[in-house]
Amino acid sequence: MLRRRQFVVGAGALAVAGPLLVGCSTDSPVEAAARRLRRPVAVGASDHALLLGELVRQATLAPSSHNTQCWKFRVQDGLITIAPDFSRRCPAVDPDDHHLFVSLGCATENLAHAALANGLQAGTSFDPAGDGEVVVRLEATKAHASPLFQAIAERQCTRGDYDGRPLSSAELRLLEQAGSGNGVRLLLLTERSAMETVLDYVVSGNTAQIDDPAFVEELKMWIRFSHDEAIRTGDGLFAGATGNPAVPRWLGSPMMELFFTAKSENERYARQIRNSAGIAVFVSEASDKAHWVETGRCYERFALQATALGIRNAFLNQPVEVTALRPQFATAIGLGDRRPDLVVRFGRGPGMPLSMRRPVHSVLV
Repeated sequence: MLRRRQFVVGAGALAVAGPLLVGCSTDSPVEAAARRLRRPVAVGASDHALLLGELVRQATLAPSSHNTQCWKFRVQDGLITIAPDFSRRCPAVDPDDHHLFVSLGCATENLAHAALANGLQAGTSFDPAGDGEVVVRLEATKAHASPLFQAIAERQCTRGDYDGRPLSSAELRLLEQAGSGNGVRLLLLTERSAMETVLDYVVSGNTAQIDDPAFVEELKMWIRFSHDEAIRTGDGLFAGATGNPAVPRWLGSPMMELFFTAKSENERYARQIRNSAGIAVFVSEASDKAHWVETGRCYERFALQATALGIRNAFLNQPVEVTALRPQFATAIGLGDRRPDLVVRFGRGPGMPLSMRRPVHSVLV
């Protein structure tokens, strides 16, 4: 979710790789597998245990940092608990686990919409005891499949180019309403001068991260270079989801070392920010786990609402991930001493291949 990385394969590497390269298409093995994971919920399922498992599956379609799927679910009668899975944390890019708890919020929001579509009202709370977890209590209610629920299967972080056209005032209002919550507000930047300011910080943060060997090694660990690797693991960042060719790891890893550079990435981000309709910055009143979870819920509502409107989005989190840059970025966009949580570009454009998820049994405890 929270990572927006894409590595660049240069023309020289393509020539060397030759017939080993497998292009990504809508009927690729990964796309077919990802579509099966997004099959509709059996609305009104008579088997309550089966229904709770289906709700967990819908929850896991939420985004997470590097697509680590850093969550564990505990299912009881009328209760689902979402806990952090620290074995899947990303200490280089997310040292304080901010993104991890945002991911729990994203999963919570998906679960709430899926529950309502199946006649269950989800009452949620954050329990800070221990590692911190989200408790979801389910009570019977009238079923309502909202447009946001219907968008869960299609939502994605679309790391491609957009068409540069502005959104209507009505669309911006819907996005702002969806992305605001309890102690979290959404700042929408659509003026080109403001977007260029964000670009400056994205470039600075991106350069710092790519110059950090620990960051690059962690990123590489979560990239799934081939179809087989993506399907086998069910997680990580599939190369095809950024328009890159699918190749074996033995080839993709050294190519990444050669061609994944700050210059090439910065040029790509400059182009993609400039062809976006705007940038959304999520800001919470306090920097604690409860607010991070709420930020995740707000982002996921924003993303689902955008999907329902035919609008794409992708993360640009470098300015909030590089600790030294974060307060400078906050000042530059008028936030004062408040911590910006997430930075997201949005606009209209073509979809990209969907990402994989692990099976439900692997996230249940």
